[in-house]
Amino acid sequence: QVQLVESGGGSVQAGGSLRLSCAVSGHTDSRYCMGWFRQAPGQEREGVATISTRGPDAYYLDSVKGRFTISHDNSKNILYLQMNSLKPEDTAMYYCAAVPTDDPIRSMDRFEKLATAFGYSGQGTRVTVSS
Repeated sequence: QVQLVESGGGSVQAGGSLRLSCAVSGHTDSRYCMGWFRQAPGQEREGVATISTRGPDAYYLDSVKGRFTISHDNSKNILYLQMNSLKPEDTAMYYCAAVPTDDPIRSMDRFEKLATAFGYSGQGTRVTVSS
């Protein structure tokens, strides 16, 4: 079992920044692909960014490339999502997730499906971006 607790959400104006954090505990000695997905009101969930605990390679949803940065502090077991130049369309509940796999997951759609099927996720943190 892996426990994930997100924090750092809030309300900002368009163009602002937020940094989301996800504290990871539990059975963390296995290999995981970590990441974030989000769900806006009335919309389906979508993967936002992924990073493998094996290495630094990160992958992003096209609409957030160049604005969001995912990182993982292995010493503290914390996953981050730095979000800059926020837009109203980024408004959503953001969840961190861990998918047990040795391989990186490049597809955001695949990450969201795997996280839903047999991954672990937290309770989410809300991000609201006003125009």
